[in-house]
Order: sequence, then structure tokens, then C-alpha cells
Amino acid sequence: MASVIELGRSDLDVDRRSFLTASSGYALAALGLPDPDSITRRVTSTPAGAVRVGHGEVTAIKIMAKTLGDSASELGGGHARHLAVRYLTEDVACWLNGTYTEATGRELFAAASQLAHLAGWMAQDEGDSPQLRGIAQGYYAHAYRLAAEAGDRELAATALRGLAVQCIDLGHRAEAVQLSEACVAYGRHLNNPRAIAYYNVTLANAAAQDNDRPLAAQHLTLAETAIGKPPAGPGDSWAAHYSPGRWAHETGMIHSRLGDLTAAEEHLRLALDIHGLDRRRTRAIVLADLAGVRLRQGNTDGALATWSDFLDCADGVRSVKVRTALQDMLVRLHRFPDVPQALGLRTRAAALV
Repeated sequence: MASVIELGRSDLDVDRRSFLTASSGYALAALGLPDPDSITRRVTSTPAGAVRVGHGEVTAIKIMAKTLGDSASELGGGHARHLAVRYLTEDVACWLNGTYTEATGRELFAAASQLAHLAGWMAQDEGDSPQLRGIAQGYYAHAYRLAAEAGDRELAATALRGLAVQCIDLGHRAEAVQLSEACVAYGRHLNNPRAIAYYNVTLANAAAQDNDRPLAAQHLTLAETAIGKPPAGPGDSWAAHYSPGRWAHETGMIHSRLGDLTAAEEHLRLALDIHGLDRRRTRAIVLADLAGVRLRQGNTDGALATWSDFLDCADGVRSVKVRTALQDMLVRLHRFPDVPQALGLRTRAAALV
């Protein structure tokens, strides 16, 4: 509890001379962190004069996490990240150090886990510097610990997924598979089909990066079965809001990684046209991915048209994934120096970069 607050304060201290850097060893070490008795000890050893915490404070954290999360989903993790961190260190810290019943304490730790996870996702989406990677990893590890100590397996599994995805992005293949397997195991018995799909797609992605086609195919099938079931209803974690559109996008990119471009295009079009991903950041990323698939298929006109739609969505979004997609597009458009539409796209993209 104290270390996640210290992490947030260090995050806000832009002048500090040392900072965390992401490492696969630290990510795996998170698996051994939880202390299931910490809340009980906290309840029985509250310091004198501590603020009293109840359901209202827990609800406030959830509302703030949702509000900031919605904003970040639309405009990118670089938008208002420090608002989330300041809320964690200046408001939530006081409540974590307050006095509460054990039941309220578990709800409080779960809500704080959501906020810590959001701060990690925002840092990861803001940029790819060693500092931001390390900060994101630290938040994910603390989100896992807070959720596990609260007894919330869905939130804990979702935090493990955050660590796994970061390992995938950084190319730590073995660690990505191990964390994804732990994520699937943690959430295996949840009564939430969308969460099950969320975790299995993550393992399929890690397996595809590790060139393990049978494992990737197995978990793609499990994810497709789960996403086809009726949702369990609204929930508190991001896993509860995992949509068929997001599933279709991730599945499409796994097929692309495995070399099945027809299936990749089918799923990406499904994500855009059928399930209607409407967040600007998300839609921009899917459009960029679809353009890349179409280019690999030899469909140059389709790729250029899709990139044009991507630029419409990307304007004003502060996300490392969108910036990376812009830079990737600029490089690939140099292959078409005599195509007027490509020149126009390069001009628009350069302005956004």
C-alpha cells in the first residue's frame, strides 16, 4: 500500500535522477507478491486519528477511474495521466491509510487496484521510453497485488494481463507466455465469458509471438467460444467491458502474426463494420492495422483509403500506438513516390507526427 503511493509520487517527480525501468524479471516477480492477510492486519492496527472510510469513498474511486479511463480510451493514455496519479497519491492515499471494516477494506483495495491499473495503462500508452515502461510495470504489479489481497480474481487476472501485454510488446517471449498462462489460470473459474475471452486472447497472442502455433490456435478457439456467450453483465474491471469488437481486433492481429492475412482482414473488418468500435484511439489503431494487412495483400488502393480514414481518427490522440502507426505509415508510403494520394497522406501524417 505504501509502495504504490511512493511509486505515484515518484512518477510525479519529473526531476528525480533515478527511475524504474521495465524488466522481465520484475514482471515475473509480481507473481509472488500478494499478502492475503494484509487487509486484516491493517484493520486491526489503524493509527489514531485516521480518517474514516466507507462505501462513499470506494464509489468515488470507481467513478473517477471510469471517468479518466473513458477519456484515455478516447484521446490516449498521454491525456490526463497525471490527473489519475495525483488522485491516487493525494486522495486515495489518505483513504488507504484510513480506518475501515475488513469488508470495506477489500472493496477499497479493489478500487485502488483499478486506479493503479489505469495509471499503468496510461503510462504504457503515453510513450515507449524506459522510464514510462518501468512506471507502467510498477503500477501493473501493484494493481495485481492490491486486487489479489482484496480477493478479486478478475481484477488480479486483468493486472497480470497488463504485465503480459507489456512483455509481448518488449519481445520477452518466454515471460509473456508464462504471465499469460498465469492470467488464464487466475481467471479460469470466473463467471464472466468476456473476461475468459480477454485472457485467452492474450495467451494466444503470446504464443503466436513465441511461434507456438498449436498453443495459439487452442486459445484462439477458447476465446472465440467465450466471446460468443451472453455477457455476465456490467462489472468493475476492464475485463468486464471486453467487447466483441476488441476481441475481433486482437484476433485479427494474431492471425496476421501467424500469416493468415485473409482471416486477419476478415476480423479487422468485423471489428470496424459490425461491432462498431467508436473510441477514436481504438478505431485509429484498428484502421492502421487494417491498412497494413491490405498492403501486405497487395491491395494498395484499399490500404491508401484505409490510411486516410486512420488519419481522420488519429488527429488529437496522444498515444504511442497511434504515433508508431503514423511513423510506420510514413515509411511505407515512400514506396509510392508517384502516387498523388500517397503524397497527400504523407503530408497529412507528417503534420500529425
